[in-house]
Amino acid sequence: MTDPGTDPEEVIRQSYRELTGSVPGGIERRLELAAATARLGSVAAVEAMRRALIMDNPLGLKHGQIVHFTQLVGLGKGGPARLHARAAQRARSTLPKLMGAVELALITSGVPAYSLGVEVLSKLLIEERTAPDGELPGAN
Repeated sequence: MTDPGTDPEEVIRQSYRELTGSVPGGIERRLELAAATARLGSVAAVEAMRRALIMDNPLGLKHGQIVHFTQLVGLGKGGPARLHARAAQRARSTLPKLMGAVELALITSGVPAYSLGVEVLSKLLIEERTAPDGELPGAN
């Protein structure tokens, strides 16, 4: 059996756990397909780029995740936006700061982006209110 510390698939999974608290389903599917097609090297290359651009970004993790969240709201991508809103919270962003980002999205991307951002953050607020004390939404 491969040591999880050196298993490339587990290293990739762990990076998502660090960022978001869990491994997104799309990443699991990506890894499964890569294993089935002997293309894990390609996924590893994409993940190395991701690490350089997200985890090692000069903005820092918190601000980078706020930007990422806002861009996804502007693109109308609710599921990924929610994932990155949670990642921003894990990086110590606050709901008011995320709401400020949504308000700025109204200027550049219009009412649909604003509405999507409000929907995403409203769901996170409900999760926060119902989560056990000290637990972040989406943390597994």
